[in-house]
Amino acid sequence: MSKKSKAGEAAAPQKAPASSLIFKKELGLETFLFPIFFFGVFALFAWKMGMTNALNTMMRTAQDLLKNTVLELTAICVIMGAISGLLSEFGFVSLMNRVLQPLMKPVYGLPGAASLGVVTTFLSDNPAILSLAEDQNFRRYFKKYQFPALTNLGTAFGMGLIVCTYMYGCGTVQQPLGMAVLVGLLGAVVGSIVSTRLMLVFTKKLYGTEAPMETSGSTSEIPANMREIRDGNIGNRIMGAILDGGHNGVKMGVSIIPGVLVICTLVMMLTMKMPEGGYTGAAYEGIALLPWLANKIEFILKPLFGFTSPDAISVPVTALGAAGAAMTLVPELFANHLIGPNDIAVFTAMCMCWSGYLSTHTSMMDSLNCKELIGKAILSHTVGGLCAGVAAHWIFVLLSAIF
Repeated sequence: MSKKSKAGEAAAPQKAPASSLIFKKELGLETFLFPIFFFGVFALFAWKMGMTNALNTMMRTAQDLLKNTVLELTAICVIMGAISGLLSEFGFVSLMNRVLQPLMKPVYGLPGAASLGVVTTFLSDNPAILSLAEDQNFRRYFKKYQFPALTNLGTAFGMGLIVCTYMYGCGTVQQPLGMAVLVGLLGAVVGSIVSTRLMLVFTKKLYGTEAPMETSGSTSEIPANMREIRDGNIGNRIMGAILDGGHNGVKMGVSIIPGVLVICTLVMMLTMKMPEGGYTGAAYEGIALLPWLANKIEFILKPLFGFTSPDAISVPVTALGAAGAAMTLVPELFANHLIGPNDIAVFTAMCMCWSGYLSTHTSMMDSLNCKELIGKAILSHTVGGLCAGVAAHWIFVLLSAIF
């Protein structure tokens, strides 16, 4: 080999892992543009709310999220971690993988064990799937490219039971909402398929389709058709599974704190509106920028979702940050005849499919050690939630025409 070719090899940059640091010029265009953008955002809030009110709202919203949202999510992670530990220890994960593989593989492109993520998040909230993902007996059924898509799959069904029950309860004897809620649930399924499949397109490009999922301990060496269990009698195995699973849940709950506090605070302040008495610096006040932008494209949203009035857009937009906050807007809209059964179907689909994904996606992907795919996960789920709403609207129109 010539000296020239050797020198060329030495000068060639080495490809670094996606999560490693890279070097850039000390000063560049972004060095000057970023401060303008950063302080411009603060100026926008200060202009509408006043600097004191904006800062107080930011801190109080973050504090309330920490006390009433993060602690609740941590409790969910601990409980679901303990449950998932038991399900894994006694072979239920293996059973679900075998039974539902013929369904999950062609529909979602995931192993049958992923169906447990649907069940756990439907009964609780998005981060519940993290407790499953931490279990080594669960992880071994996945290829590396499939694992990040659990975030999209789980989020699509997050708070599903609560959303469906709440929306159904908004109905009256004269105007029952049972069919609308069922249509919304079907729309959320459509959105989950779109989101998960789109995410898999990105992960395949990054990881390929053959790389195995990393596991720790001896799990990676388990023979085919076998599973790992704890040593000891059945009582020791039960207690060990509960405590280990709960401990994993604690770690997951702590790991989602930065994403929930930072992202959700920003989304809520961009979504919520000024209270009737004016700004006071209380939690969950905002400048309603996202609903204002949505109203500007109502001519596009109307044929897609069939909203009865422009006010309806506030529900799915709020669901970007928190599905619970979005649901609280529904009764007043329904009482004032600003929404109807079609809107309830769309709300059910989008509140369930999105379920505050802008608040949780970042922290969930971080917990799964997939920070490099955060943008792709958010893009995939944005498209999936829109498809959920469109599907719910047109399915409702079709069924209304038939019945």
